[in-house]
Amino acid sequence: MRILAAVDKFRGTATAHEVASAIGDACWDLGHEVVELPLADGGEGLLEVFGGANRHHRVTGPLGTPLDAGWRLNGRTAIIEMAQAAGLELAGGADANRPLDATTAGVGELILHAIAGGARRIIVGLGGSATTDGGLGAVQAIGSPGRLKGIDLRIACDVTTTFVDAARVFSPQKGATPSHVDLLTGRLQRLAQVYETDYGVNVSEMSGSGAAGGLAGGLVALGGVIEPGFDLVADEVGLFDAIEHTDMVITGEGHLDAQSFEGKVVGGVSRIASEHDIPVAVICGFADDDVADRLPTYSLTERYGLDVATSQTRRLITETSREILSTSTAD
Repeated sequence: MRILAAVDKFRGTATAHEVASAIGDACWDLGHEVVELPLADGGEGLLEVFGGANRHHRVTGPLGTPLDAGWRLNGRTAIIEMAQAAGLELAGGADANRPLDATTAGVGELILHAIAGGARRIIVGLGGSATTDGGLGAVQAIGSPGRLKGIDLRIACDVTTTFVDAARVFSPQKGATPSHVDLLTGRLQRLAQVYETDYGVNVSEMSGSGAAGGLAGGLVALGGVIEPGFDLVADEVGLFDAIEHTDMVITGEGHLDAQSFEGKVVGGVSRIASEHDIPVAVICGFADDDVADRLPTYSLTERYGLDVATSQTRRLITETSREILSTSTAD
């Protein structure tokens, strides 16, 4: 058989490349051809999916401290993960974050570095942000829509939250108290008016404009275009063609839940595969009960226990893939 390993990362235990490679080991051992296709939904892990070596620049971190942030340039296309410059982990997590102060300035600085490096197309992946500044830091760092003239700026995200709702939906996860949420909501309301006045763009009710605390909306105000992250990545790496020419797909991610089927990798892969009547199996670290029966699902935690599943993830993915393939061949 020809197998497609189209997978997301298992956060904290295996990168998407490592997961795909572990599935590939099982395929080759059993004599099956395999295409290893690491994927992402536009958030963390985006750089790795596109391959190549990171470039590094000193930029403003989420709390104002300078830091080295990586990005990649493939031909004339730059790939930027906002979390590299304004991520919650860089701020020390929710407990150490200062949600009223966290800035996206470093993201804007990375965009300018990408343009200076020759990029004419820029993909900015949103996810893992510390910020709820409505993208103001990035907008101020870029300075003018004119600096993006001739640049195809694509904003990859996996949420539909609108601009003003960003504070209510996301900022509590970033350390915001109820009073912070009120203040941030007011800021976003005023900022939406500023963007409309200064740039003629109404971001307030735009689907996805609240991603990364409103960074998506700020970049749209400067001429960017929001796209579903999974669809953008799938198109870039050739997923559609790969599925058409395969006999079976094995997909997976660390935590399978309801959101996995709403714009993320597992849901997107299974949707495309079903259109071509290609069977799909899912390997995951953990599966919520309400989604475990949607597809043939193999939970490493359920099968091996949490400690083993997190300490021997790659080996168990290979072992589970062998079982899936052996069963499929027998059928």
